[in-house]
Amino acid sequence: QVHLVESGGGLVQPGGSLRLSCAASGSIFSIYVMGWYRQAPGKQRELVAFINSDSSTNYVDSVKGRYTISRDNAKNTVYLQKNSLTTQYTTVYYCNADIITTTWSRTDYWGQGTQVTVSS
Repeated sequence: QVHLVESGGGLVQPGGSLRLSCAASGSIFSIYVMGWYRQAPGKQRELVAFINSDSSTNYVDSVKGRYTISRDNAKNTVYLQKNSLTTQYTTVYYCNADIITTTWSRTDYWGQGTQVTVSS
């Protein structure tokens, strides 16, 4: 069994910064792509950024230059550093990981979500 646990969400002022973390644990053999998504109320979940196992990255245009995704393979953890936050990005963030388990099953796993609120 595999679990993804996010942390680091909370309240931040406009223009401020926040770092989200997502740690994968359990019967993990290997992790390929890890990513962050966001979902506002009444809207579809959308990709924010992802990072491959070789640490190459990709971002949605709206966050380029302000967000940085990184990973620590030794800790099976992915991070999202968010700078210059604006109120429009008050939403729930989810992490996702493409994982091969020790039983050779390859599955997409999701975290439970962490709320980020940008407000003065």
